Amino acid sequence: MPRYYLGVDGGGTNCRVRLADENLVTLAEVKNGRSNLQIDAGDPAYKAISDGTRDVFKAAGVDFAETANTYACFGMAGGRMDTARAEFAARPWPFAGVKVYDDIDIAHAGALGGGEGGVVIIGTGSAAMSIVNGTRYQAGGWGFHIGDQMSGAILGRELARYTVEAEDGLAEGSPLTKAVANALGGDNQGIMTWSFATAMDLKLLSDDGSEGCDDALIGRAPGEYGKLMPLWFDYLEQNDPVALKLLDVQMGYIDTYVRWFKSHGAEVMAIVGGLGQRLFPRLTERYGNFVALPQFEPLHGAVILAKQNFASN
Repeated sequence: MPRYYLGVDGGGTNCRVRLADENLVTLAEVKNGRSNLQIDAGDPAYKAISDGTRDVFKAAGVDFAETANTYACFGMAGGRMDTARAEFAARPWPFAGVKVYDDIDIAHAGALGGGEGGVVIIGTGSAAMSIVNGTRYQAGGWGFHIGDQMSGAILGRELARYTVEAEDGLAEGSPLTKAVANALGGDNQGIMTWSFATAMDLKLLSDDGSEGCDDALIGRAPGEYGKLMPLWFDYLEQNDPVALKLLDVQMGYIDTYVRWFKSHGAEVMAIVGGLGQRLFPRLTERYGNFVALPQFEPLHGAVILAKQNFASN
């Protein structure tokens, strides 16, 4: 009887599904809709994976009935909460077995080929995880409002804040701050207008049903601040003083995680995410062979974990 493994990299923007044989050779891969567990109680994620499963079996030329001989592993954005993962795993899936992980777990498995050590995601968001002597450790990943210290979103927000201070004459400006001001509206009034994602003149309902505008104060999404990172890198390569100042801030955040990894015996820290990999040459200068590039992408990590979890079934 054939055995298959299905891996899911469930992102907030899109969901990737891969079907592999018992030797982890990819048979087909498809992409579907958004799949963050915290969006609409996971319903869009359930639809994205269900549709993606049908699509990937069709693309592989494998009868859908073979889902009964398929073991699945989902790595999900919004999967930091234990309850969210458990509730999602309990849905009516057609597979022989299902395991739901936070997205950092599949990043870890892919980056280290299923082995031990640490991984950091340094992209629009950020998080860290390691496995050392069979013990799992996790830090960060709490989101833009209360965490994500190493992320492009946080660094972009700090860049926007520093730009506003420079425009006010409270801090020393630079060509970078002028470029950011021009990109976000030309002056502080323009930057303030940009910072609110919701039009302030809309009549919004509060939780108690009364009219109010509190929701308008949520502001720009993390990804909008992350879009400032290419501009930051452009000026960092020119040794812009503000770009260098923010590099020190970023490295300070990463230092904290390096110390955390080493405190529990991790011997390597793999770097996942666009911002982290762009910084990788600087990280190598700072940390030597303690840092490494990933062996495989997170989606392959999901397939690895599917086999590891269900190898004895």
